[in-house]
Amino acid sequence: MAGDDDALKTLARTIARIEDLLERLPLDVAKDARLRIATLRMVLLEKRPPALVLVGRRGAGKSSVVNALFGAKVAELGHVTAQTGKGRWYTYERGGGAMSILDTRGVQEGSLPAEADQSKSALESIAVELRTQAPDVVVFVAKASEVDAAIDADLDALEQVYDAIRRAHRLEPPLVAVVSHCDLLEPKATRLHQAAKEPAEDVDEKRRHVATAEHALARKIDGRDKLRPRLVATLGTSVYMSWKADGSLRSDERWRVDDLALTLFRHLPDASRAELARATQVTAAVCAGIGAAPIPFADTVPLTALQTGLVAGIAWIGGRSADKKGAAEFIGAMGANLGLALGLREGFRQLMKIIAPGGGAVVSATIAFTGTMAIGAAAKAYYIRGLSMERAKRIFWRKGKGEKKKEDGESGDP
Repeated sequence: MAGDDDALKTLARTIARIEDLLERLPLDVAKDARLRIATLRMVLLEKRPPALVLVGRRGAGKSSVVNALFGAKVAELGHVTAQTGKGRWYTYERGGGAMSILDTRGVQEGSLPAEADQSKSALESIAVELRTQAPDVVVFVAKASEVDAAIDADLDALEQVYDAIRRAHRLEPPLVAVVSHCDLLEPKATRLHQAAKEPAEDVDEKRRHVATAEHALARKIDGRDKLRPRLVATLGTSVYMSWKADGSLRSDERWRVDDLALTLFRHLPDASRAELARATQVTAAVCAGIGAAPIPFADTVPLTALQTGLVAGIAWIGGRSADKKGAAEFIGAMGANLGLALGLREGFRQLMKIIAPGGGAVVSATIAFTGTMAIGAAAKAYYIRGLSMERAKRIFWRKGKGEKKKEDGESGDP
């Protein structure tokens, strides 16, 4: 969208100006700022879709995991027979974000899919595609009822996938193990996605079964020397979604899919994080991982340019449109903050000229640093977490005063 393009162009110009100015500062003064700016540039301006490889037995729920992450039917499901015929990279898009996913043929499949390459096994098909693109994360999917049922053959296949990645790219991406179909564990009728409406003892029992399945799969992987160092998380989930013939959503029983997206987010390279956040629309991941990078800068950098660029960038991550004008209006909606920040900055500069000549730029930069953190925190609250403008204002003023108190479910991070 045009608004998105304007936001990123504004941010790009701002970052370029700051990088130019940082080159003129002493290394020890600018080191931290350079690192933060480099991360911001990578996340927002050098972004690319994350590349995930899904591995698992037929019927484990690989395609369902994809749909659950997107919250939409983007991958076809094989309810009775194998659906995915051969290893193939797909790029799925939603909400301005995208993911590249190698949706592989199921290992241990009982019958060949209609579109299967008869000359290649499932693993050979996967290896061919792995040579074309390096994955960022490998996702192993196993049904909760099958984590200890002939799982060794599945893990053998997973090891072969890692062998193929090492041969093709000389890397070993992190491994996320997903225990799917947790909604089918006993008590079967107990809805984990609506736990507040269920008897507490039934919910507790079902969650114990989920934990047992997680531990069983984690132990199996831990027993594999090739896989143990790669495993970063084992997560029980429900990824069940159902659609009617007309495409409308019939049922949504997703549980802990936000946790899965957050786990992926944490282990992706910086360049892929914004795309995942927008595609999955998982606000927790954004708040935990990107947020408003606090950027200290010299007094000669226009305060409004940096803040409007930062607000526009945060709005873009949250899937909202905020061009330069919209970002400026948001800052203005915070109240008298901008004028106050400028007034404080000027006051401190004049005061420091009297108390400690030459120190005004340092104090001034600190004031600007604090003000930018506060603007970023307010933008996160409004654009990403969906809080009201009034609550965003409260967060701005609290951050601007340096208060650490948590409010409205806000994390303590800036």
